[in-house]
Amino acid sequence: MHSYLDFEKPLAEIEGKAEELRALARGEDGIEVEREAEALDQKARALLASLYKDLSPWRKCQVARHPARPHCKDYISALFTEFTPLAGDRGFSDDAAVMGGLARFNDRPVVVLGHEKGHDTASRLDRNFGMARPEGYRKAVRLMDMADRFGLPVVTLVDTPGAYPGKGAEERGQSEAIARATEKCLSIGVPLVSVVIGEGGSGGAVGIAAGNRVAMLEHSVYSVISPEGCASILWKDAGKMREAAEALRLTAQDLLTLGVVDRVIPEPMGGAQRDPAAAMANVGTAIQAMLDELSGQDRKALVAGRRKKFLEMGRNALPEPSSFIPAHFTQGRDRG
Repeated sequence: MHSYLDFEKPLAEIEGKAEELRALARGEDGIEVEREAEALDQKARALLASLYKDLSPWRKCQVARHPARPHCKDYISALFTEFTPLAGDRGFSDDAAVMGGLARFNDRPVVVLGHEKGHDTASRLDRNFGMARPEGYRKAVRLMDMADRFGLPVVTLVDTPGAYPGKGAEERGQSEAIARATEKCLSIGVPLVSVVIGEGGSGGAVGIAAGNRVAMLEHSVYSVISPEGCASILWKDAGKMREAAEALRLTAQDLLTLGVVDRVIPEPMGGAQRDPAAAMANVGTAIQAMLDELSGQDRKALVAGRRKKFLEMGRNALPEPSSFIPAHFTQGRDRG
């Protein structure tokens, strides 16, 4: 049974009707009822293709947040073997919002880590909905240090609304921990490839995504702030999140144009949540391709290439000033 987003309600009605018909497909009229159900299936497929043909940025946000999308733990189970989880930051505690460890990818030893949101109420609470605390980023630094020491490529899977903004996290140095993690990403002498599999929220995402190669799933998003947060600041109204999503240029397609990411990974029709196995296979293919592109590069070249990538990001594709920025935001400012 699918979980439907708001804009998928017409699709839910058609697919629900087809299921009802199949439940009634017994007796003498069973064949005829099945034909009607198949006709509804065809109509549903056409509507699904139409809905996903040109999703607005806000609808992509909704798809990226879909609770049924495969998460970090699913990707590790599907794509990596001999996974040995490692816990703790060796300073305060373990943060379940960031998981990682040693593994093999296509029989190649790697370190894999990422944000984990959880699948049900209990696991989401345990994982803090994928919002990492300082100890999560310090654990990521520890794992990247280990990878650097043993010459292991690093694969990161990004899926977070943002770093946890709670009082305790701030007291334990949240901003410093994210900065250290970002610095570590930029300085290790091994290949680092990152994939945004859902939400890439602000510094909480960048802390493990400053890689040699960065990819995004087709319907994932990556931005400096959530549309709701942006709307609250610019318009003083979180309800303008649709306008904010347009202005933020947060889609994979926009960010590929801006040079923020290197490739967009296709998703099955209807999003990764409709066919997780196919989506995860596509991600695996992209990870292998990115690692192949980096093979043979020495430590100096990997570090230099990574830093050059981020310094030049967006330089050749700067967007026009957004018409979405409200007038009151610039009124009264010194223009001299």
